[in-house]
Amino acid sequence: MSKLKRKHIGLLAAVVLVVVLVGSLVFGWTYHEYQSKTKNSLENIKSAHVMRWGVKSDTRLFGLISPKTGQSEGFDVDMARAVTKQIAKDKGTKIKPEFTPVTTSSKIQLIKNNQVDAVAASMTITPERAKIVDFSNPYFPAGQSILVKKNSGIKNIQQLNNPKSTIIGVMGTMAMETTKKFAPKAKLIAMPDNSQAFSALQSGQGDAMTTDNAILYGFCQQSKDVAVIGGTFTNQPYGLAMDKGQTDLQKAVNRAIKEIRADGTYDRLIKKWFGNIPGLDWRELTK
Repeated sequence: MSKLKRKHIGLLAAVVLVVVLVGSLVFGWTYHEYQSKTKNSLENIKSAHVMRWGVKSDTRLFGLISPKTGQSEGFDVDMARAVTKQIAKDKGTKIKPEFTPVTTSSKIQLIKNNQVDAVAASMTITPERAKIVDFSNPYFPAGQSILVKKNSGIKNIQQLNNPKSTIIGVMGTMAMETTKKFAPKAKLIAMPDNSQAFSALQSGQGDAMTTDNAILYGFCQQSKDVAVIGGTFTNQPYGLAMDKGQTDLQKAVNRAIKEIRADGTYDRLIKKWFGNIPGLDWRELTK
């Protein structure tokens, strides 16, 4: 065989290899798109008899690891159980909930990777997030508030709108940006997470801590020396999240929320987790 012929054969083989590789990639992408467009999470849940939930494991009252059981416990976890039970009842089948720990940064990614069917993790409904995932109807009336030491004399966010006041928040949260609108003259300190922000408040590094009222209630339960004051100054309710386009699952979840509200389950869960928060009337959360 001549060198020229061997060269032509080698070139042809290279071209064929490239075509095969490109075809594989295109086919793989097309199949992935097909799967994402045709999968039905609700049908998968019914077939597997399991609904996979992402829940927090570091947020007091909503999802926190119990030292006794080693599992996440909280209002969100109980809501996930109640919604799963109601969907099973509505569909006439058995479905059990399974829980996967999520963080603020991982919860959407786990949904998109199909590692969970839905997320119950004190997740604020926002227009930006609604472009990526679908939300249920609101299930918790969250809003931004402030936490202060009981002897501070501070009654509301407006009192902190001066250069001498310092407000502590968490890096990268909406709360920091919102605070600038309500107290633009105050100094802001951003901490890595809520626990460190609370420690900073306790050590006197700031006059108040700000985030969702729901999270602040947890710190009130943890310490008798602090209080949530002034009510909420934003309306940022929580929703249960699932992948974009899963209309059947979204409808089933919304129906379940409506039904557990009607039969008293929701009120019982609110009272269970928020009935002993100093200064809070749990009934206000059920309206």
